[in-house]
Amino acid sequence: MLIIAASAANRKHRPMRMGGGSSLFLESAVLVVLLGCCILPPSARAAVHYYDFVLKETNFTRLCSSKSMLTVNDSLPGPVIRVHKGDTVYVNVYNHGSYGVTIHWHGVKQPRNPWSDGPEYVTQCPIEPGSNFTYEVIFSKEEGTLWWHAHSDWTRAGVNGAIVVYPKEGTTYPFEEPDGEEVVVLGSWYKGDVNEEVEEDLESGSDTPRSDAYIINGQPGDFCECSKDFTHRWSVDYGKKYIIRLVSAVMNAEMFFAIGGHNFTVVGMDGAYIKPLVTSFVMIAPGQTMDILVTANQSLGQYYMATRQYDSVKPDVTDYDKVNATAILQYTGNYTDTSAPLFPDTLPIYYDYKSAINFMSHIRSLANEEYPVDVPRNITTFMYITASMGEVEFVKNSTTKTGLASSLNNVSWVNPSTDVLMAYYRNLSGYFTTDFPDWPGKFFNFTADDVSDDYELAVQGTRVKMLNYNEEVEIVFQGTNVMDASEDHPMHLHGYAFYVVGAGYGNFDNETDPKSYNLVDPPEVNTVSLPKKGWVAIRFRASNPGVWLWHCHLDRHYSWGMTTVFIVKNGGTPETSIKEPPPYMPPCKDSSLQLRKSDAASSVEWNKGDV
Repeated sequence: MLIIAASAANRKHRPMRMGGGSSLFLESAVLVVLLGCCILPPSARAAVHYYDFVLKETNFTRLCSSKSMLTVNDSLPGPVIRVHKGDTVYVNVYNHGSYGVTIHWHGVKQPRNPWSDGPEYVTQCPIEPGSNFTYEVIFSKEEGTLWWHAHSDWTRAGVNGAIVVYPKEGTTYPFEEPDGEEVVVLGSWYKGDVNEEVEEDLESGSDTPRSDAYIINGQPGDFCECSKDFTHRWSVDYGKKYIIRLVSAVMNAEMFFAIGGHNFTVVGMDGAYIKPLVTSFVMIAPGQTMDILVTANQSLGQYYMATRQYDSVKPDVTDYDKVNATAILQYTGNYTDTSAPLFPDTLPIYYDYKSAINFMSHIRSLANEEYPVDVPRNITTFMYITASMGEVEFVKNSTTKTGLASSLNNVSWVNPSTDVLMAYYRNLSGYFTTDFPDWPGKFFNFTADDVSDDYELAVQGTRVKMLNYNEEVEIVFQGTNVMDASEDHPMHLHGYAFYVVGAGYGNFDNETDPKSYNLVDPPEVNTVSLPKKGWVAIRFRASNPGVWLWHCHLDRHYSWGMTTVFIVKNGGTPETSIKEPPPYMPPCKDSSLQLRKSDAASSVEWNKGDV
């Protein structure tokens, strides 16, 4: 049976029940395919969905100026992907733009399927203009809100969108089912061509551009020039309960978010449920997602949804984006209200680190019988990784210069000419080395106020960490104050969720700090903020074979090299090994492998047994 879902302008964003217990999602260009000639049992009734993503330049006017920018299907944010837990999605991406792009499915674990994970030169090469590539997005344990975005250059400023994962068919939420939902995507707006600006800055070794405004669902809101007529509005009915699907697609800053007069109950984070947390605001880092319940229980009227930057850099650095982006929650009904929307007086100020710390410290996994935790207890690999700003040397016009860089354990990542996954799978040498260090090369007081200049110079390389299948891993990330440039770092791991078992300030003490670890109900996330001048400890089991990126989700730090790659080897069975590659992968136009493309099958030995 083939079900074709048509678009609907005023959908309620909830599955519509049909005969036989299947579901129809009101989303354009979706095909739900139920395989077989008979009705499958509920445990096997995973659906397959198809989406078309067309990348092309779209004209926008924001902040009284106009520009064109690459988007998906002419929208900012892009289309929402809606699935049930355990479904599979095929997304055919057509690139009608003028440069290469890749797409990453942020928070989707993609079991055994790094081929569709998306980061440029790590698991694939770019989808070049005039070509297309179909991603196979495999959902497994995720439930809640995730997102997708471009993973090449800074293109994700315009190429991003939400993913909503509903409970598996026949099950429900671990809380009362909401009456409706609202997808809220926070983003960054640049008046100019941000990719061109970043390219120039990287070539000269200079700092990267700051955004000109933050945006909510593509609009800066009432407090920005030439914006008030286009502010995003959300209509609610009095007495009903809603779930906000909050996504931070912001490029380079953590954000506070609140709604005037309304409290939140946070029930999910990064595609996993948490113990309900009642709060008047949230703090969310780039890459993170949250599921937030809000009840429409205030007087009929209008209320601002507002976001502003949480700035963890030192107070004397003031050249950050100070825009208060807004949208409007508006009650339906017959009433007259000529007053301005109520602004949330609970929204913390820019430097309110105490509020940020207090909020994050209360996040706990649900950890019950239906949603248990499985924290690794028998650690076989321990790593202590410093995250630092610094400099690297480079040659320009035959002159050796220094430029801004960032690093992990003093190694600043450099993309290879062929993606790491293909080089690894085909056993090609010369594209990466397996010597990413487990420890910093030098130990010093990482969080001192006056770190010596001797520690500023990083080394460049394409160094990866190898892990055996099913190893139990603990990583302590340590923030540093090199160059007097300590700030929070939202660290994101592809292909996995991990448990945040501890965090603190100052230098990690391997004798006393583990005694405070939470091994009972730690949050399970895919992105965690490494605190300014502090540390965070995470654990995970390396049970997903493949090539997986670790990086800071501040794009300026990612561009400067705060990145490494973990390669998890195959287990001993086909079910614990990397899937076969798809019939077509985007070729790497600048690599030696591309030059041999016509005779690759005969000239390159495919090494499938040892990876």
